[in-house]
Amino acid sequence: MYQPSWIDLSGVVNMRDLGGLPTAGGDVVRPRRLLRSDNLQDLAERSVTALLEEYGVTDVVDLRTHVEVAKEGDGPLRATRVRHHHFTLYREDTHESGIPAAERALPWERDEAKAAVRRGEREKRGRSHDEFWSEHYLSYLSTRPDSVVAALHAIAGSEGAAIVHCAAGKDRTGTIVGLALKIVGVPDDVVIADFAASAQKVPLILERLRLRPAYAENMKDKTVAQQSPTTETMRMLLGALEARYGGVHGWLSSQGWTQSDTDRMRLKLLG
Repeated sequence: MYQPSWIDLSGVVNMRDLGGLPTAGGDVVRPRRLLRSDNLQDLAERSVTALLEEYGVTDVVDLRTHVEVAKEGDGPLRATRVRHHHFTLYREDTHESGIPAAERALPWERDEAKAAVRRGEREKRGRSHDEFWSEHYLSYLSTRPDSVVAALHAIAGSEGAAIVHCAAGKDRTGTIVGLALKIVGVPDDVVIADFAASAQKVPLILERLRLRPAYAENMKDKTVAQQSPTTETMRMLLGALEARYGGVHGWLSSQGWTQSDTDRMRLKLLG
């Protein structure tokens, strides 16, 4: 049975090491190669020291939007030697509007407003919680494939441990980490179990985000049930990729990902 390797540090509530996950070919993801987390904004000084010295972190893959970065800042790891890679997963999250990022709404707030208008239609069709979220994750791949592939390259190219994070560390982070694990052959059931493990931390995640300037208003009426990832959501996402592209590798190939890229990711996570 899957047991998450939680990392208990002051300033985060949903950080874990993906080390120990098995592959279908008999290999194992090495510890201190790939970490996943919620927002790093509140990391205490001793937490930063632990990440640098104990976990050997050299790279941060930041999946927050420009709006979030403008409102929340870069976080304490920015002041260290760690390399930061920023990739937004929302197409409309650009600088082209001319409106400063700190003055814009979070991109998904517009999505939620549209969803509210369509809620009656969805309910008539019987669209489930899991269908909604799996389609939302697929939209990352369809609207920002450049960012998705670039994030995977950043993980594969990191010198030491890479941390992938967004705000909660469950949706955007779960999608990118799930793809990385599939690239190196981690079975679906293990990828699904890791994705769903963040549900254990959702009460703490919501508590954190409700205190942050970028998220407080948006999180005000959110419930634990609405925000909790489930096994079925990731199962549906992987199933959709299998049906449409022949799997994760098929989608990646359509975006220019090569065998040498896969080999580099395998060396990074398994070597």
